[in-house]
Amino acid sequence: MGRRLNWRNELAEFTGERVIPGEVDVDLLNEHMARYTFAARLARGKRVLDAGCGAGYGTAELARAAERVVGVDRAPEAIEFAREHYAAHNLSFEEGSCEALPHAAGSFELVVAFEVIEHLEDWRGFLREARRVLVSGGQLVVSTPNKLYYTESRGADGANPFHVHEFDFEEFRAELTAVFPHVSLFLENHIAGFTFQPHESPGTAEVRVDSGDPAPNESHFFVAVCANRPQTGNPTYVYVPRTANVLRERERHIGLLQKELDEKNQWLADAQRDLAQMTREYAKIEHELEESNRWAGDLNRDLEERRARVAELQTELAGEQESGRQTVAGYEAKISELETDVQSKIKWAHDVEAALTSEITNQAADLNHQTTELVRAVEALHHTEKELQERTEWALRLDKESAELARQVELYRASRWVKLGRKVGLGPANPAS
Repeated sequence: MGRRLNWRNELAEFTGERVIPGEVDVDLLNEHMARYTFAARLARGKRVLDAGCGAGYGTAELARAAERVVGVDRAPEAIEFAREHYAAHNLSFEEGSCEALPHAAGSFELVVAFEVIEHLEDWRGFLREARRVLVSGGQLVVSTPNKLYYTESRGADGANPFHVHEFDFEEFRAELTAVFPHVSLFLENHIAGFTFQPHESPGTAEVRVDSGDPAPNESHFFVAVCANRPQTGNPTYVYVPRTANVLRERERHIGLLQKELDEKNQWLADAQRDLAQMTREYAKIEHELEESNRWAGDLNRDLEERRARVAELQTELAGEQESGRQTVAGYEAKISELETDVQSKIKWAHDVEAALTSEITNQAADLNHQTTELVRAVEALHHTEKELQERTEWALRLDKESAELARQVELYRASRWVKLGRKVGLGPANPAS
């Protein structure tokens, strides 16, 4: 069963190009079956080739009248489907190309090719192949859509991507007569009609077709019967399918379309609701984005202010560091000056003491005579010693003041601003580093 589903998917890949009974619209199926019933009148008791047989439903229809029918198609999935669904003693299917038919010359009395020629790159080669496999009195029945009508009916859909070459009436006739000297052309149209069928015992059928001038350019399809010999008789053929109640079929079709329209309307309503919800969510997100942008703007402004404050503090720190360096230099210069002064005074005291000692020694012999001078000298010495003591005490105070200055300098160097300056690469280096 799964394989059948795969066949259906493959065969129905392009709607209308591969017809499967039960899977396509009834009108479309009847349109294709009409051509096969048209050809079946010519297939009675004959060997028949259905070129491009597709799913095989038409080949099976031909087998009801023919002696033997072979269906050929280049799609292996189509041949496999046809073999499983249509079996008869006089019916077979095989894979092959219409442009190189796998049969000997003169193998068939009738070749059928419906809606095939427009798909072929080498349609002229196919026509020559059909003539080759036919017996001398054989016939080719071939159909193709009217290019003018088909283009108009497709409208905005554009050209059929599966059609290699489409024909108008005159070109179709010219291509056929270039290979077959005798061609009878028919115009196939899907028309409205009425049937009066007896309920009790259906018998023969009488058909009336109102006469009128043929209009090839307005026809749906062209069907041609081609032969190498003259053909007699080309009556109008009317096919009335079993499901011929057009109004009922159209009402059913309208019902299906209405159901599809309701589903699409429901889908549209759901889509509109989803769109409205998405619009609300978008508005909410947009509002949140605006708030985020506003918050980001505030952060940027705060950051700029902080950067400006950091720059200001760095400038202030640099100034304080420069001032500190100047102050330390001043203290160091004063200390150096005081040290120099103390050393000079100590040297002077030593010099005075040495001079006094020399003077006392030299004048010791004359001590008695110079008592008065000695007393004065002693007094001067005492005065000098007192002055030396005072100067020494003053020097000690200078040392103490120098130590205090050094301690203040060390406190300054350990201050918060100096540490901050070191972190940012400013100020004096750490003496310990």
